[in-house]
Amino acid sequence: MGPDNVFAVILGVCAFIFIIFFLWSVPVGLWITAKFAGVKVRPFRDLLAMRLRRVPPAALVNSLITATKAGLKINLDKLEAHFLAGGNVGRVVNALISADKAGIELPFERAAAIDLAGRNVLEAVQMSVKPKVIKTPPISAVAKNGVQVIATAQVTVRADIKKLVGGAGEDTVIARVGEGIVTTIGSSESHEAVLENPNTISKVVLGKGLDAGTAFEIVSIDIADVDIGINVGARLRKEQAEADTRVAQAKAEARRAMAKAEEQEMKALTKEMDAKVIEAESEIPLAMAEAFRSAKLGIMEYYRLRNLMADTDMRKAIAVSSNPEGGGSQDGVFSAI
Repeated sequence: MGPDNVFAVILGVCAFIFIIFFLWSVPVGLWITAKFAGVKVRPFRDLLAMRLRRVPPAALVNSLITATKAGLKINLDKLEAHFLAGGNVGRVVNALISADKAGIELPFERAAAIDLAGRNVLEAVQMSVKPKVIKTPPISAVAKNGVQVIATAQVTVRADIKKLVGGAGEDTVIARVGEGIVTTIGSSESHEAVLENPNTISKVVLGKGLDAGTAFEIVSIDIADVDIGINVGARLRKEQAEADTRVAQAKAEARRAMAKAEEQEMKALTKEMDAKVIEAESEIPLAMAEAFRSAKLGIMEYYRLRNLMADTDMRKAIAVSSNPEGGGSQDGVFSAI
């Protein structure tokens, strides 16, 4: 093989490698598809540059073709910038098409911001066209008469495209609706008023402007179910009565213990006084003996005193026999004689 043939082979191999690299770096088929779709895509400045920046050309070009066919004018550079920022290009384009067909004003910049904020912009557009129904969990509240009322509501919301970035989500709407239902039931005079006209809850809650600061617009609030729970007022009154009873019992026990202590104290005092009386009576014979020795009391006077005491005892015995209930015993200074 001559030098010319070797050069030709090397040249052919280089040409083959170049063609393979060109077809890989510049997707000719994608460029032809875009050309026939009326989308202006430059092979080297767009397709090759996206390859070098590690951006899949098919994802962006196909989305651009879809937008162009839908009548939207979108710059390929904006799609690439959104992709490099971590956004979902296909979802943003589909959201723009849906918003355009529904007559909703949605610029590309706002749709890209909503997508980068972590919200599903396509679902938001669909929710703007077809409102979503959010069912709240059972909400318990107590009317003024103390009866518990359990209500379940269905909240119909429409997405507000302008408030999706920075607006509160569904959890905030449910919490606010629950708060409004609790307030409305709590201000009702009785549970019967709530059962008779549950739509008053919807009217009052809907008029509070609960969608302020949220990403949604509340279309309607419907009470799906109303049930009666326990009688909280009666239970509280029962518990209060039981507590009052326990307090009264404690106070009565304290008074009984105090009376018992006073009784024991009086018994001790009585015994002390009895001891003093016995001590005093034990001194009577000594005093009489001293009176005899000092001639202050004579024998005749002593006998007259004894006769008087005997006469008195007889009179008392007669009185006791005629009136058994009024009996008594003699307690005198001479009982020990």
